[in-house]
Amino acid sequence: MIIKQKQSSKRVVLASGSPRRRELLAQAGLKVDVRESGVSELLWEGEDALEFASRLASEKAIAVSNRDREPLVIGADTVVNCDGIMGKPRDPEEARAMLKRLSGRSHTVITAFALARAGWIIESETVLSRVTFRELSDAEIADYVATGAPMDKAGGYGIQDAGAGFISTVQGQRDNVMGLPVEQVIAAIVRCGAGLAQKRS
Repeated sequence: MIIKQKQSSKRVVLASGSPRRRELLAQAGLKVDVRESGVSELLWEGEDALEFASRLASEKAIAVSNRDREPLVIGADTVVNCDGIMGKPRDPEEARAMLKRLSGRSHTVITAFALARAGWIIESETVLSRVTFRELSDAEIADYVATGAPMDKAGGYGIQDAGAGFISTVQGQRDNVMGLPVEQVIAAIVRCGAGLAQKRS
């Protein structure tokens, strides 16, 4: 679904510095302002992957909405779950370890999003995709890590870059693996009455 944004529409703010999320929304026809949330992405004791992603999405949306209370704010968080939560690698060594862990196996990519206005969450949802990797060689992993591509991506890979070559199958939405389930986000924005008109593509 592509949307057409009216000139009179209310502002929509993305509480994320992720260029991929901004590009996905732009491809759907939605222009957003971008504001970093500054929220710490630390796992709480006892939190599972779904709870972690959902909490961070809401915290990011609320943090930005509290600073600018008029627009609709989108918060989102993506994690990879493969025998535990895998966020963004802290260094190349951790990126290599993540890719070795994913090699030849299936994992779940979880993206949660939340919409906030005036400091309150008014819509939220969590979307899952199942991704299977082929077997990866040590040389392939080393070459990919050397590009620097893994360092800002949950699980240490991107489906939109050379990391796509590691993937055998995807069950679910590819854009969810990139970091935002666009169809669900746009539908939620429309429900919130952010002045958006739907247009079939």
